[in-house]
Amino acid sequence: MTSQKPDPSDWNQLLKPEYEKAYFKELTTRVDEAYTNQEVFPPKPLILNAIRLCAFKDVKVVIIGQDPYHNPGQANGLSFSVNSGVAVPPSLKNIFKELETDIPGFKAPTSGNLEAWAKQGVLMLNAVLTVQANLPGSHKHFGWQHFTDAIIQLVSDHKEHVVFLLWGAFAISKSTLIDGNKHLVLTAAHPSPLARGAFFGSKHFSKTNDYLIKHQLKPINWQLS
Repeated sequence: MTSQKPDPSDWNQLLKPEYEKAYFKELTTRVDEAYTNQEVFPPKPLILNAIRLCAFKDVKVVIIGQDPYHNPGQANGLSFSVNSGVAVPPSLKNIFKELETDIPGFKAPTSGNLEAWAKQGVLMLNAVLTVQANLPGSHKHFGWQHFTDAIIQLVSDHKEHVVFLLWGAFAISKSTLIDGNKHLVLTAAHPSPLARGAFFGSKHFSKTNDYLIKHQLKPINWQLS
């Protein structure tokens, strides 16, 4: 896994202290062993796709997920996103439904690939970056959260006016890592059909763009069609 460090030089520089910590070396060993002995998602080159596609200097929005999709062909290293040609999962369908009522002209795409958002500065980060096939949460004790918490903390500490979209109790628990005085933190229920609480009507996407515009930052084009 050590060969899969992020390409953007800004992430490499900022995360260098994490790569040198004992936990990261142990994590690397466990992940390498898992890919050798199990069927693991996403494909190994895509483990760090969230920071590959969204350089630190470009981060304007952070969407936190829990762990990758665990069925074959789905996970592509971005939270909530799936590869093109794969059926759109229920949570992402609900995200698209909310966008249709929140963003004028938005039409739900047939593809659930969210790379276009990442390339505009949306960091779609799962707290756990790998999973064994058909076993959700199977790698949650590997130590990934030390690493992804460090990423969230770096964004909070070293940037200003970032919008954090925290959906569901797990994501909301990450708010302790975020300085709410210089960033916007928006919370709602998880978009999963099984979740309790309100996700629909939260208008997080238009609120995100309103905040970015207020701070002289380019809004996100949420259209994916």
